[in-house]
Amino acid sequence: MDLANIRENTVGMILRFSIPAIIAMVLTSLITVVDGFFIGNYVGEEGIAAVNLGLPVIYLFLSVGLMVSVGGVAIAGMALGAGRITECNQVFRQTIATTTAFSVLTGVLVALFFEPMLDILGAAGQVREYFKIYYGILLLELVVMVVNSSFGMFIRGEGNPQYYMKVNIVSVLTNIALDYLFAVVLHTGIAGIAAASFLSAMISFVMILHFFRKKAKVYRMGRFSFSAAVLKRTICNGSSEFIGEMSTGIAMFAYNYVIMRRIGVDGVTAFTIVGYVSYVFSMIVIGFGQGSSPLISFSFGAKEPGLAKKIRKRTNRLVFTIGALTFIVMMILSGWYSGLFVKNDTIREMVRSGMMIFMVSFFFSGINAITSFYFTSIGKALESAVISLSRGLVVLLICIFVLPAYFGMTGVWLAAPVTEIITILISGAAVHID
Repeated sequence: MDLANIRENTVGMILRFSIPAIIAMVLTSLITVVDGFFIGNYVGEEGIAAVNLGLPVIYLFLSVGLMVSVGGVAIAGMALGAGRITECNQVFRQTIATTTAFSVLTGVLVALFFEPMLDILGAAGQVREYFKIYYGILLLELVVMVVNSSFGMFIRGEGNPQYYMKVNIVSVLTNIALDYLFAVVLHTGIAGIAAASFLSAMISFVMILHFFRKKAKVYRMGRFSFSAAVLKRTICNGSSEFIGEMSTGIAMFAYNYVIMRRIGVDGVTAFTIVGYVSYVFSMIVIGFGQGSSPLISFSFGAKEPGLAKKIRKRTNRLVFTIGALTFIVMMILSGWYSGLFVKNDTIREMVRSGMMIFMVSFFFSGINAITSFYFTSIGKALESAVISLSRGLVVLLICIFVLPAYFGMTGVWLAAPVTEIITILISGAAVHID
């Protein structure tokens, strides 16, 4: 990285680092959407509902992985910007080892709580069985996915985001081919679709190991001296990402709890289908966050705080524009889109009407997320945590439990935009103080 290039071509550098990250994240999210397509068409709407009931599990893994990975890559990035190569390598190795250990432990704990979670949600019959089959296999994939994502952040951090993009392209294409093979040709149902995700993740893992053995220029695999101080800094620095993703998982659990009791399986299915769009958009935002974070950390570490703020502002404008474009496109295509997953007219109408309300949140959520990434990247974990906690837990949970009680399914759709509007006021205050 070069400060002069960042200063003179800020947007270009953001795009250079973010576009490969965005493509990688979108491709990763498309695995979920493709799975949804095959489940909806070859398993049924109960399968879609079952997968959505388990989304808190996915967010739990993401929360643990991002906490360690984002916190570690920020520390390593600042060390790299200050020219401390040995230190940044030690942080890299410890971050990967910690991410792996935490992910395995998370998988074991989740497996122990399958039945209690399903009891609380009120899942029964076919939905319950599909859940246990799908997530019984997917736990293996989630461990590999988190480790791959952690490696990917360091690949970008050393200036080679294109390679990780290639890894994700291969992963998605493999997943689509295996989904078709297992669901359409072999008729293995929801178990085969979960297995396809695991196998594609393993192929990505092999490609990533090849990079760090043969192509890496800064970060190298090898022995490291464990540092409790680095672990503490890593966890503290990545705490906002943990809070953000964990809060999303809790919010998804709350959404499912409320919808299952007030609307039923049809409501969960409709919410899942709209949620696919939200998931893809959030991956675009995370891609911008992961792309801009190394630039922000590097600039801040090189004693250029003004440049770090400039990167944040430019990135905010980009995500706002993407949010507006996504809103317009999906308003036009909502009818066609809902038909990709289900033929049930009741669910399709829920999707069309709900999308118009829910996606108003896209105008604000990107800015809130990037602002949180910015504070993490400069080592201000408290400010980042406040933003993440507000949008992902405190305000959102209030909206989830209160609004549906008065407005039914419309209240479910309103929860996200109301939350993001309130949170953007908090983000603005934090930026103003900074």
